[in-house]
Amino acid sequence: MDDDLDTLRHSTAHVMAAAVLDLFPGTLVGIGPATDEGFYYDFAFKDRLLPEQLPKIETRMREIVKAAPPFIKEEVARDEALALFTRLGQPLKLELIRDKVTDSTARLYRTGDFVDLCLGPHVKDAGQLGAFRLLSIAGAYWKGSEKNQMLTRIYGTAFPTEAELEEHLRRLEEAAKRDHRKLGKDLDLFLVDEMVGRGLPLWLPKGATVRRLLEEFVLRLERRDGYQHVRTSDIARLELYKMSGHWERYRESMYAPSRMEDEEWQLRPMNCPHHIRIYAHKPRSFRDLPVRLAELGTVYRYEKSGEVSGLIRVRAFTINDAHIFCRPDQLSEEFERVVQLILRVYQALGVKDFWFRLSLRDDVSSKWMGDPAIWERAQDAARNALRAAGHRFVEAPGDAAFYGPKLDVQIKDAIGREFSLSTNQIDFLMPERFGLEYVTADQKMERPVMIHRAPIGSFERFMAYLIELYGGAFPVWLAPVQVVFIPIADRHLEAVQRLADRFRARDLRVEVDSRSERMQAKIRDAQLQKVPYMAVLGDREIEAGTINVRLREGGDQVALSVDAFVERLLGESQPAV
Repeated sequence: MDDDLDTLRHSTAHVMAAAVLDLFPGTLVGIGPATDEGFYYDFAFKDRLLPEQLPKIETRMREIVKAAPPFIKEEVARDEALALFTRLGQPLKLELIRDKVTDSTARLYRTGDFVDLCLGPHVKDAGQLGAFRLLSIAGAYWKGSEKNQMLTRIYGTAFPTEAELEEHLRRLEEAAKRDHRKLGKDLDLFLVDEMVGRGLPLWLPKGATVRRLLEEFVLRLERRDGYQHVRTSDIARLELYKMSGHWERYRESMYAPSRMEDEEWQLRPMNCPHHIRIYAHKPRSFRDLPVRLAELGTVYRYEKSGEVSGLIRVRAFTINDAHIFCRPDQLSEEFERVVQLILRVYQALGVKDFWFRLSLRDDVSSKWMGDPAIWERAQDAARNALRAAGHRFVEAPGDAAFYGPKLDVQIKDAIGREFSLSTNQIDFLMPERFGLEYVTADQKMERPVMIHRAPIGSFERFMAYLIELYGGAFPVWLAPVQVVFIPIADRHLEAVQRLADRFRARDLRVEVDSRSERMQAKIRDAQLQKVPYMAVLGDREIEAGTINVRLREGGDQVALSVDAFVERLLGESQPAV
């Protein structure tokens, strides 16, 4: 994020807090940082704040901006800061001072009558703020912990100019139309049922169809690339994850173990230990390597309730996972093969706006496991493979996995938020921890190198991305329903049903709209459901053996013979790879 924009937004958050305290005396204030998309501030109101009250807060903010009070930095003694916020009746700020101010001095910023515990920086005065808008309210636990009180979070955004703000709001409006949670409901793709539990999506028939097609596509590509597919259990002895290091480094994201028959069992957070045991179940020769083991493996990770969101952040998800066991001299080639596989997947699915981020070890964190010299070998191998293939990438020290460097493919969603979609990771540590070996050409025992890779990443997150990318209008090969047959009158229904069965026999996905609605209403409903084709049949079409074909985008209709339409659909039912 641009530092100047960050400063502008953080300053706007302070002005919003000042306006809230003016309008709602006695409100408790929490924190108010800038974000990639704008800013927020957390409050504890005496009475419930309603969304329709946001314009009132905006009006007061503009009055403050017009008065242009300066942002004044003050350095005060810690005890003095505690006394100040005690007088102001702000217990959340007192808690922050006790937690965050570890030396004798606290930094404050004053804006008119409003004073906040803050490191800054800020603009010179409130008159320098640009265009802003308050967007929404939501609940947020204090400090992100479910054990603490629920606060009211007000989200807003700010830009230097009105034109930039309006462009951002336009993108937000477009993103709202493409929001996978909304489209998932409108198009009957998936649901989240409170009785089942948050973060555990249920795939409805149409959504399950799209997902199955995506799975079959990826499995087909992997078979072509020499992967062997395996199936492993969703639960294992806890000892497995202690040996892998996940229990030591990852347990806060793991579900609590369960005890049965004097042993502890664990829902798996990762698939890699299972694949490692498959590799180790028999002797391996240098001639066997690389061994590429792949699985659509479901994993379970604990996400806080406030962080669970649609299909993006869930508690059970399926990874397009694979682990490659190779000789050190094969590492660069295998790493690059994974990158090429990712690119083929993206080309077929129309994913274009992405870039590579190489996450590395740093010298600050203590989370890393393994010999630093081995880390350097792994990091150099990743860099060299990317450079040799001509891929541009950015480096991100400190973001590596605890066992090795990783190449993440970064993507932006409909409103420009960045997240990782695919990953490709090098691991010298796990083979060491599990004692993996292979017999060399001169009959010595050597350690293989592991690559962890997931071109799709999790199917849940990738599906969320695709729903938003296409706005629910999937290409013909991925569409859950490819054609809706629409009889003009009830007397045409029997002939249309027979025709639909002919299409199903060719493995085409069709439905018949047999409702007693008018034809135009049926066409409109099919378009709203994003069905690629509508096939309208009446007396003339049945007699001539033709189909009146209409597109979901509208436009001209065309008359095709049954065989011609079948061949057209079959040709469009294969991804372009």
